[in-house]
Amino acid sequence: MALDSEARWRLVRKAKEQEPQQPEGEVTIRDVEAGDLLAIAEIYNFYVLNSVITFDIEEQTLTEWKSKLKYLQGLDMPFKVAVSPSNQLLGFGYFAPWRQKAAFRRTVEDTIYLKPSAIGKRIGTRLLDELLAAGKKSGIREVVAVISDRGAESSIALHQKFGFEEQGRLAKVGFKMNKWLGTIILQKHL
Repeated sequence: MALDSEARWRLVRKAKEQEPQQPEGEVTIRDVEAGDLLAIAEIYNFYVLNSVITFDIEEQTLTEWKSKLKYLQGLDMPFKVAVSPSNQLLGFGYFAPWRQKAAFRRTVEDTIYLKPSAIGKRIGTRLLDELLAAGKKSGIREVVAVISDRGAESSIALHQKFGFEEQGRLAKVGFKMNKWLGTIILQKHL
């Protein structure tokens, strides 16, 4: 069953209650390291199994994340992580090619995921800010966000805060948790 916004937040609150509390302090945003990939897989797989904000339906393995990192680094794409003062990974974000054809080489799609305990602490804001700055510096021209039309209201709001504008919607293009899902496409010029 697809989660509506209220059900998603109940799930996030439950996950927060089960996680150890993070010590207060300054969160560091830095480039990803290979040693971060297991924590990245755990964060991402939580959403694969419990939400419709990703259209993946099978957990991503550590091997798959290693391949993705190698691929993105080979393209010089930014890949950032948010780390607590105690060195716990709280979230991650990266740019990936929007499409494989060469004419799209200056257009990327962004991805950002946070541990449930990190939601609402402006960590997603900091990750997206860092990604956009790195993208602009590297000559990226357009950033596209493809967001589920169910349960991702906070992601839409985050992108709109940074000036992303809705370009269109695709209805019923994904099927997960016994529901047809659409996507909302947002875009920002750098």
